[in-house]
Formats: sequence, structure tokens, C-alpha cells
Amino acid sequence: MIILLLAAIAGYLLGSVPFGLVLTKAAGLGDIRAIGSGNIGATNVLRTGHKGLALATLLLDGGKGAAAALLALVLADEAGMLVAGFAAVLGHNFPVWLGFKGGKGVATTLGTLFAVSWPVGLACVGTWLAVAAVFRISSLSALVALALSPGFALYFAGPQYALMAAGLAILGFIRHKANIIRLIRGEEPRIGGKTG
Repeated sequence: MIILLLAAIAGYLLGSVPFGLVLTKAAGLGDIRAIGSGNIGATNVLRTGHKGLALATLLLDGGKGAAAALLALVLADEAGMLVAGFAAVLGHNFPVWLGFKGGKGVATTLGTLFAVSWPVGLACVGTWLAVAAVFRISSLSALVALALSPGFALYFAGPQYALMAAGLAILGFIRHKANIIRLIRGEEPRIGGKTG
């Protein structure tokens, strides 16, 4: 239990690094929370018009989830890996440094899933890309990928992985509450839009 607790704390702290905010401030673009959706993730960073920064945010946000999981696997065990990966997403969504107001955790979730089982991560990313190609709505793509992730995890990795993926999916849906309402109303912006 102590090892799992340490894995959770380390995963949370690593996940709580707000790369989108750090990168946009370093680039002289001000506070990313003051534009678009106010989110600190890659989709909102893209609304600054800086595709390079958005890509860097995407990779770093995904990377911190993967790093948390893989470090825990090396230093602890499989259970520690799953706990640390989940905690990294919690850290991104609720960072202590930003008053527990963070992002929606899609990139960090995908990075975590890639690290714990690359076939699961690949299936989720493929799902996101396919839905995005058809509908051009980032949140819809994320929600479909999240919804299918427990099934992918059960098939490719096993029950423990499916349980973690289900927890991440539930968390993701909660964080996308406003997006879901806009999707139902037909008001959700498409990829490349200025708000949402």
C-alpha cells in the first residue's frame, strides 16, 4: 500500500505540470486560460495559431502520463504503473498549482494508455483520428475514444487495465460535460474553430 501511495503521489505531481500554460507564457502569448475555452490543453493552445506549441503541448501532456506509468513500472510493479498513470491524469485535470483547475486529460490519458499497453493506446488514437477525420470535432473524437477504451483494454491487456481505462473514461466524460451539452445542441465548434 505504501508503494501504491507513493506511485499515486509521484504520478499526480508529474501529471500536474501544466505544459500548455508554461509553453504559451514562455512564448510570450500570455495566459492560455484567458483565451478560447480557457483550457490548458493542446486544443486550446492551437487556438493561439501556433501549431508548433500545440504539438509540443500534446506530446508533453501525453508524455507525462506515459512517464509516470513507466517509472512506476520500473520502480514498483504493474499495479503501481496503473495507479501512477491514473494519478497523472488526475494531476493534469486537477493541478494543485492552478487551484485544481486544469485540463480535460485526453492527451495525458492517451499517453498513459500507450505506456501501459501500446495496442490499447494505438487503438484509442486510431479511433480519435478516424472520428476527427469524419466529424472534425475534437471533443467528439475524444469521447468516442474514451468510451471504447475499456473494451480495447479488456481485449488487449486484461481486466485490471480495463478497470483503469473505465475510470479514465468516466473522468474524461465528467470533464467534457460542457462539450457534451454543446454536442447535443449542435453548437460544439469544429477543429480549427476559435472557441469551445
